[in-house]
Amino acid sequence: MRAVSLHRDVIVATSAIWQTNCAIIRSGEESFLVDSPILPAELESLGALVEQAGLSVPSGLLATHADWDHLLGRLAFPGVTLGCAESTTDRMKASPGEAQRELRKFDEEYFIERDRPLALGAVQALPVPGSCEIGERELELHPANGHTVDGMAIWISWAGILLLGDYLSMVELPVIGAGSTATAYLAALERLRPIVERAEHIVPGHGPFLDGAQALAVLAEDVVYLEALRELGGEAELPRGRRTKAQRRIHAENVTRRS
Repeated sequence: MRAVSLHRDVIVATSAIWQTNCAIIRSGEESFLVDSPILPAELESLGALVEQAGLSVPSGLLATHADWDHLLGRLAFPGVTLGCAESTTDRMKASPGEAQRELRKFDEEYFIERDRPLALGAVQALPVPGSCEIGERELELHPANGHTVDGMAIWISWAGILLLGDYLSMVELPVIGAGSTATAYLAALERLRPIVERAEHIVPGHGPFLDGAQALAVLAEDVVYLEALRELGGEAELPRGRRTKAQRRIHAENVTRRS
C-alpha cells in the first residue's frame, strides 16, 4: 500500500489491488477514515500509518457508497461508527449481507484469509446533500448516485480535495451498477462538475488522483463514452487508455444497463 499526503490534513492510501483509494482526514484532534484498502495487511497497517502521521485514531468511518470494497474500514477499526448517505443505508437494508457475500467471493478467488468476518455494526445515515462535522470544520456531502443507486461525494473545502468514490478513474471505465443507467451516471457527472472545477485534487475510488484539468478531461471522455453507449450500445468506442480486455468486460455489462 502506498500513502501520500495531499494536504497537511489529508493522507490518501492506495491499495496494491485495483488501485483502490482511501483517505484519512484530520481536523484539529479528530480524524475520519473514508472508504478502505482491501488486503488484510493493508488494513492492519492503517493504525501504524495514523500513528506515524501524528493523527488520532479515527473517531468515524465514512463510505462513499455500499460496494463492498469501500466498506472494510471496520476491519481496521472495530467499533467505530460507519457513516454513509441515506441512499446507502437504504441499499444495505434492501440487500442485507451483500457486502459480506461479495467479500467472501473475492477472498475465495484470491485465496485470502482474514482474522474475522466483516461486521458493519452501527451505521449512521447522513443527509445528502448536507454536511458532516469533523473537529471544528465540516465536510460537504454531495449526492453521487449514478455509478450505483446510492452514494455521496465528499468535498474537503479547506484542503481543496474532492473524494469522489467510483467516478473519474483513469484506469477504469464508468461502471453502471445494478439498478442504475447511463442516463443516471451522466446526471451524476453533471452534478459533480462544479465541484470538480473548484478542486485542487480529485481522488477517485480507483486509480491515480488528479488535478482539476486532468479530472475535467476524464469527465469529458466519460460523457462521450456514456452518450455513445446510450446511442450505439456495444458499438460505442471506449476511451483511449481504457481499452483492455478487463475494460471490455465492463463495457459488455454496461451495454445491458445503458437505459
